[in-house]
Amino acid sequence: ISSGQMVRTEVLPDGSKVTLNKNAVLSYKKDFKGKMRSVKLEQGEVFFDVSPDKSKPFIIDADQVSIRVLGTSFNVKKNSDLTEVIVESGLVRVSLKDQQIELKKGEKVLIKGTDAQLNKEFSSDHLYDYYRTNIFVADNTPLWRMVEILNEAYEVKIEIADPKLRDLTLNTTFKGESLDNILYIISETLRIKVHKEGEKIILK
Repeated sequence: ISSGQMVRTEVLPDGSKVTLNKNAVLSYKKDFKGKMRSVKLEQGEVFFDVSPDKSKPFIIDADQVSIRVLGTSFNVKKNSDLTEVIVESGLVRVSLKDQQIELKKGEKVLIKGTDAQLNKEFSSDHLYDYYRTNIFVADNTPLWRMVEILNEAYEVKIEIADPKLRDLTLNTTFKGESLDNILYIISETLRIKVHKEGEKIILK
């Protein structure tokens, strides 16, 4: 499955649902025959809502990283230098070479490079889910994190000019807002200025 420039939701042969962010590519065998349900995340970001089947584990291959689940929902993001797994419900087992780690609801792991250590972290926000829900939920969220997600979602280049602004926090929800409106609300809330310089948007 390839999502191209659109977010796309598909149902797999076992009834599992996948939502692909823009430019994501997921491959699998049509019928899921055999002892496992295997898919390969070629690139990009996908939210999985896996149908429970204890007799037939669901396995995701993302290059060096293998993710094994029985029935759960979670987000996997893979680009050229990192893989991120965030669990929304259930239990997920992540393997890298001879390392294994189990993640439950609200936990994540970030894997950079083939020599990475599998360290469990707490997932502090739901912003990663914007492409599936069309909602940005900021709950005591630092400005740098909001900017990171807005850059990804709107394919823009927002920069924070003053490092002192990076950790200012936001508590708000944006639902179906334009980027201009989001930036206006952020600027009013945090009392900062928004400047457009060519392709860049500068916050200061």
